[in-house]
Amino acid sequence: MAQTAQLRRIDVVENEAQRIFKLQREAYLRDPYPSLEERKRRLKALEQLLIDNMDAIVEAIGKDFGHRCAEESKILEIFPIIDGLRDARKRVRKWMKPQRRHVSVLFATGKNQLLPQPKGVVGIVSPWNYPLFLTLGPLTSVVAAGNRAMIKMASNSQNLARLLHEKFAEVFPEDTIAILPGVRGGDFTTLPFDHVIFTGSADAGRTVMRSAADNLTPVTLELGGKSPTIVCDDFDIEEAASRIMYAKCINAGQTCLAPDYLFLPKNKREQFVAAAQKVVPQRYPDTNDPGYTSIIDDKSYRRLRMTLDDAAAKGATVVPLVPDCSFNDVLRKLPPHLVLDVTEDMMIMQEEIFGPLYPIMTYESLDEVIDYVTHRDRPLGLYVFTKDRAKKDKLLYSTISGGVTVNNCIMHVAQHDLPFGGVGASGMGHYHGWEGFVELSKLRPIHVNPWFSLLHWFYPPYTGKQEKLIDTTIKLKP
Repeated sequence: MAQTAQLRRIDVVENEAQRIFKLQREAYLRDPYPSLEERKRRLKALEQLLIDNMDAIVEAIGKDFGHRCAEESKILEIFPIIDGLRDARKRVRKWMKPQRRHVSVLFATGKNQLLPQPKGVVGIVSPWNYPLFLTLGPLTSVVAAGNRAMIKMASNSQNLARLLHEKFAEVFPEDTIAILPGVRGGDFTTLPFDHVIFTGSADAGRTVMRSAADNLTPVTLELGGKSPTIVCDDFDIEEAASRIMYAKCINAGQTCLAPDYLFLPKNKREQFVAAAQKVVPQRYPDTNDPGYTSIIDDKSYRRLRMTLDDAAAKGATVVPLVPDCSFNDVLRKLPPHLVLDVTEDMMIMQEEIFGPLYPIMTYESLDEVIDYVTHRDRPLGLYVFTKDRAKKDKLLYSTISGGVTVNNCIMHVAQHDLPFGGVGASGMGHYHGWEGFVELSKLRPIHVNPWFSLLHWFYPPYTGKQEKLIDTTIKLKP
């Protein structure tokens, strides 16, 4: 009986997703090119929705996590989204303008242009770790480009999903933007969207890409990975520790761009450990306090405990960074730890950590670091600490990653005029800024043929005259 009820519920959800998709498709066909004024109105409405419901949003995110630091929700999610919406509203007029392009020699009096047009209905699949930022970040690009949007949020974010579903319905018709609480990923990503944006694990990304392939739907995938941090011997170690440990500990390390492992000069390791042991307790004197975020669920908490135990059992040196703070199995509070003397057979070096555990390796030359990084999956982020331009350039031009922050970590994702996206195993495509607008648009090439052209000189039947003209044209110097 229970199984029958569950099947009915899934069927209802699936039909609801199909119903909304049909509404959005029809709305797109009625209005395939929303005006500048309409796009700006939608962007402004999104901004006002966040401002009006900020406290309720923070509370809903906290419930989904069990406990989520309220200040982190405001600083890391709400503020950058509002700032990004304002930036897009300011720039969208310029983005929408058709671009003039050069004309080939035989059509010199004609005209070429690229017209950015909305693709149509975009599906957004967002994760639980930054449920607002990684939903409304891509949505900003979707709306600026004039598209409709359907949104599936993570199963671990259903308090927020239900709240946003309710608040969005008060502001936007469901044929424009719709959030679907409870819809299954397989039911959602199989819809024939005009574009799909997915943020999550690499395995789930492969599944999304296979589903999209059935409909020839283009995809933007943001997949994470093990982002390396490299501190060069000229950079102040205490300052490096202060910046790196901030990026590592926010959201209890549950960040797709979190620094995942650290390379230090061989003679600087103990100095870094001491600096981290000093700065982290200053910021988190008690990890059971509200200022430190919980691990999202029991499964993730157990995985992190197992990862740490595995490293210790295989010979790693585990360094707790907050004295007298033990693991809190009830609140799922996992204190930050450094992990030294790591080896490749340890779980911590094989998978993205997604928690407040930080392995440290040492090097004698930057060539060792480059060799290690380039022989592994391409990461979503790369972090380089140096004031030496030659060292910086060597590391940047010898490696590849989704994005880079120099002399800090993660900060490139907060720059609205820089595209955010991965490469290889860390994803494909991007959003934010002009590149995000382009990603969610069809740059439609348009050639206006001139009334007078020389093309008729080349019409058949072909004679020696045409051959001479073709040869002359080919040999023309620009």
